[in-house]
Amino acid sequence: MASLLFSRSLVSRSSTSASANVGSVTNFMAVGGGSKLPTNYLFSNGIRSGMVNSIRPYSTNDIQKMRNIGISAHIDSGKTTLTERILYYTGRIKEMHDVRGKDGVGAKMDSMDLEREKGITIQSAATYAKWGDQHINIIDTPGHVDFTIEVERALRVLDGAVLVMCGVSGVQSQTITVDRQMRRYNVPRVTFINKLDRVGADPWKVIDQLRSKLSLNAAAVQIPIGGEINLEGVCDLLTEKAYIFGEKGSKVQETEVPSSLVELLREKKIELIERVANVDDKLGEWIIENDFPANMPDEQTLGDAIRRCTVNRTFVPVFMGSAFKNIGVQKLLDGVVRFLPNPSEKKSIALDLTNNEAEVELSADPKKPFVGLAFKLEEGRFGQLTYMRVYQGTLKRGDMIKNVNLNKVIKVPRLVRMHANEMEEVQEVGAGEICAMFGVDCYSGNTFTQQQLNYTMTSMHVPEPVMSLSIAPKGKDGQTNFTKALNKFQKEDPTFRVQTDQESGQIVISGMGELHLDIYVERMRREYNVETVVGKPLVAYRETIQSRGDYNYTHKKQSGGQGQYAKMIGYIEPTGPEGPDLEFVNDVIGTAITPNFIEAIKKGFNEAVHNGPLIGHPISGVRFVVNDGATHSVDSSELAFRICAVNAFKEGFKVADPMILEPIMKVEILTPIEFQGTVIGGINRRKGAIFNTGAQGENITIECEVPLNNMFGYSTELRSSTQGKGEFTMEYSKHSPVTREQFDQLIEEYQKKRAEEKK
Repeated sequence: MASLLFSRSLVSRSSTSASANVGSVTNFMAVGGGSKLPTNYLFSNGIRSGMVNSIRPYSTNDIQKMRNIGISAHIDSGKTTLTERILYYTGRIKEMHDVRGKDGVGAKMDSMDLEREKGITIQSAATYAKWGDQHINIIDTPGHVDFTIEVERALRVLDGAVLVMCGVSGVQSQTITVDRQMRRYNVPRVTFINKLDRVGADPWKVIDQLRSKLSLNAAAVQIPIGGEINLEGVCDLLTEKAYIFGEKGSKVQETEVPSSLVELLREKKIELIERVANVDDKLGEWIIENDFPANMPDEQTLGDAIRRCTVNRTFVPVFMGSAFKNIGVQKLLDGVVRFLPNPSEKKSIALDLTNNEAEVELSADPKKPFVGLAFKLEEGRFGQLTYMRVYQGTLKRGDMIKNVNLNKVIKVPRLVRMHANEMEEVQEVGAGEICAMFGVDCYSGNTFTQQQLNYTMTSMHVPEPVMSLSIAPKGKDGQTNFTKALNKFQKEDPTFRVQTDQESGQIVISGMGELHLDIYVERMRREYNVETVVGKPLVAYRETIQSRGDYNYTHKKQSGGQGQYAKMIGYIEPTGPEGPDLEFVNDVIGTAITPNFIEAIKKGFNEAVHNGPLIGHPISGVRFVVNDGATHSVDSSELAFRICAVNAFKEGFKVADPMILEPIMKVEILTPIEFQGTVIGGINRRKGAIFNTGAQGENITIECEVPLNNMFGYSTELRSSTQGKGEFTMEYSKHSPVTREQFDQLIEEYQKKRAEEKK
């Protein structure tokens, strides 16, 4: 879903939060400072601006010791808590804090006040750490579906990921979305089953769900020692050693596997080997040549096989623990380094614009010409931050680089690397890193290269908004800041759209859900000091047709001098569930309509589908075919055929059994079993269709599909009906036809609104 970018405080809160490792740690995100930065600007390591030594480009050996990872999961699975523990154990922070900030501090990666107040991650945050001699660059991503674009763009530029699962809830709705995103960008992943200290936690059930619901070839590489409140540590299947985590998890004691777990360890190790051998020829040959399972492969042989399969995305190793109880985090870090790829192992493709967009494989070589992708924009105190992944070459301060998409050459300003809302200045960044700059005018998704190259990277998937609100500043004094805020938010977030209703003149903002839009309204108040008046939420309806509709339309206009004349004959028809959303087909034979007018007809079609005739919403699922017509030697023009196409489409649309589609949301509700009847009754009242239920200890999960128009205010209803114990998530599923009653009601409301506007 698109991008929520929130401005961060750029000045370090305290130099004590800097790690002792900061000088030797690779930067995850380098962000460049513009000329507006004061000369006494303090960075996270306490070094003054301009005094940081140059960071040398990474050699091939250094790149092999680098990992760029994202931490993703369903909401409230423990992503941010896990990242907090990683930062603590790698020495990047000196104290661990809770996500909700009850102690007045909050988790390091949730640096925005809104994030700490709501207890959720709203925007992805970047940091970097050092584990042994390995450099790990990390992005902590949101779990809420409204902010899914943050996950989308993070996975677009990362080389690997950690999929965090709740040991009680298992695979949830947003887990499926994250899995789909990882597959879209071919991101290898390891899985961490979190919260095994909670009542009802069952790692083996979660692994079964990974296999059945996500179709992943997953197997445990660890087994837990104890369970629920008695969780003490984990046993590693490769080393066949047990690891007990002491106070704050810092003292990891290696010991022998408890006798009560020896049999289970052997059983799970055989299962692990068999699953890896099924997708790895080398390990398969070893099994054939040796007496398996009497003989087991050694740690190196099995580990290498797991790494090959993980990098090739044919296997997913599963780690276990509890981030909140400080169990299993260090072993997960070992697994990230051991099994996930370095930047040189992830294939990156660019398109050569000078060679008909031929594919070019980029090399993580710091000596080759620079190629980078600006994947995220963020408004900071000193201007726009442009976050960039360096795929090839080296980016240095003062370099002249080209924005291929805008065809502009810019000079690279200051570069820094990020640690949540703190930054450290660097002079250059090498291949495989992610960096950003201050004061660069560009858009999310722009490609930057050295001037001699003309490459562009493939774009990321941006979902369409499903909800809109009318919005206006309360007073005229806030108009300037109101406009400035909307422009900035649009530039930052591809899923946040702003348009003006042509009939009412109202400003309408569109986004991925209620929370998405509420956050932007709140940001407008806090960051731009603008109080707003917000209208009723508007649903993103679509108009379509259910049958073929023929048209035969002639456009004539004569008012002295050259007139207008165009005639078109053809039909419109549904494209079908597997067809394109919109399609224009030119079936004209001969010169009944001369070819130079075809493009004008296509423009008219695109104009007609923008606002449908039923309720003024966009049209989808339609094929527009023109197969005959006529022209006039004098009066025919591009304007005449564009107007003719608009009216011909409307004529065909009227007789093609038009229908209104409404967005249907996939809703997942988690509630104590005692409230099951009340919750199901509420879903039925909202015309929801329940398709799955499942018990999770003392709770029950209800999966259903509900029209978005019926979901407004549901969070309040669920809290009141479950004594505040119920929670739900929802994401867009599909558009479906409305009922006949609703169809008539929507048309009546639209016509009434238009009549009032004409008065």
